Amino acid sequence: MGRMTVLAVLLMTLISSSGIQTTGGALAFTAPPAWKTRPAASSMRVAEFVVPHADGDSEDAELVVYYFGTGAGTVDANINRWIGQIQQTDGSATTDKAKRSTQTVNGLKLTTVDASGTYVAEMRPGATEHFNKPGFRLRAAVVDTPRGPYYIKMTGPAKTVGAADAAFAAFLGSLHFVP
Repeated sequence: MGRMTVLAVLLMTLISSSGIQTTGGALAFTAPPAWKTRPAASSMRVAEFVVPHADGDSEDAELVVYYFGTGAGTVDANINRWIGQIQQTDGSATTDKAKRSTQTVNGLKLTTVDASGTYVAEMRPGATEHFNKPGFRLRAAVVDTPRGPYYIKMTGPAKTVGAADAAFAAFLGSLHFVP
């Protein structure tokens, strides 16, 4: 999909998703050219991208844009859940090392988090199996829109996610709400 604005994909996803209304607008963005789209794994996933691995890494990163409607928890609850998906090898608290910030992009408030360590999130929501991926990095954002929050989460090897820092910043900078 490259630089193409993903609004058409978002609208098709919203139309085909049984639990999401098609009225009220949608979050739109421009995907970096190196990111490859893949089919959304569920109706709650608005868009999914494969972020190509950096030299020396054997695994790609992924970026997923989620929309759950309203009532998916507070910004703090989601940020804290994401931070809880990263463990430190020395046993220290990831909350002490994670970087959290807020910014406004095109009139939208974004709350972001950046954390590195061992990725231990559930493999699927509610699953008992967890990832065990040392040397991973998580970059995520909660985007407040007039339609409710959208959630953006990128995970992958720390070197790969680091190599995608500028692309991630450009992606966030492209976010806008289309009524």
